Amino acid sequence: MLITVVADYGVGDLAFAEVRQRFAQLMPQAEVTAVPVPAFDTVGAGFCVAQLALTEGPADRIVFANVAPREDEDSPRADNAGEPLAAAHLDSGVWVVGVASGSSLSFLAAAGIPVRAVKAADAGSQFRSRDVFPAAVAALARGDDLLGAELTMPPPPANAVVYTDGYGNLKTSWHEPPAKPGSRVRVQVGPTTTEAIVTDGVFTVPAGAMSFAPGSSGWGEPFYELLLRGGSAAARFGHPRSGTPVRIVP
Repeated sequence: MLITVVADYGVGDLAFAEVRQRFAQLMPQAEVTAVPVPAFDTVGAGFCVAQLALTEGPADRIVFANVAPREDEDSPRADNAGEPLAAAHLDSGVWVVGVASGSSLSFLAAAGIPVRAVKAADAGSQFRSRDVFPAAVAALARGDDLLGAELTMPPPPANAVVYTDGYGNLKTSWHEPPAKPGSRVRVQVGPTTTEAIVTDGVFTVPAGAMSFAPGSSGWGEPFYELLLRGGSAAARFGHPRSGTPVRIVP
């Protein structure tokens, strides 16, 4: 079994090691990998969750998401309480288990996958993804009935940055081309505007040019992404956070 932990602990953070260690205790047969996203980035986490759960891979896999900014309430929280745990069991056999925070499960729900509450404590530890949630994940994997009512997730952000990869490419939630291939457009992300070429392939532009084209990510239909050939689109746009709108003008 493969368990992929999508979380905002930070690259190489002790927290990832502790969560992996906890899963090794509860599910010693499982291989655990980690995918980091920026702090409190529920949009990026939600995109990663859907990309991992809805694309090809082994049926016996679990995507465990924990980005919990505890922004569901502004008042003081007793006993380190936070957003509740939720889960989805796909027809493919894949489990997604994650904190129902922000957009963490929105892309999955928008794809028509029911997301349900998990009968697990939402308090009791500052580090719930080590001390509380792995036991619930293990119980679901062995067939225990912990699922409750279906939850309503907010929609994922439309026409926005959803993830920045290691090359500085900006993956967006655009699905349709804003103009014919070969058209030059003005792209605004945050306060920065630059020129890009709408293409049907991210590398079908000369060195130094920005392309806006279907990228490598998506389920059903690909997401468009901004790629600066020979450079970093993220740096060009000032490293925008996930959720930042992407506006395009011919």
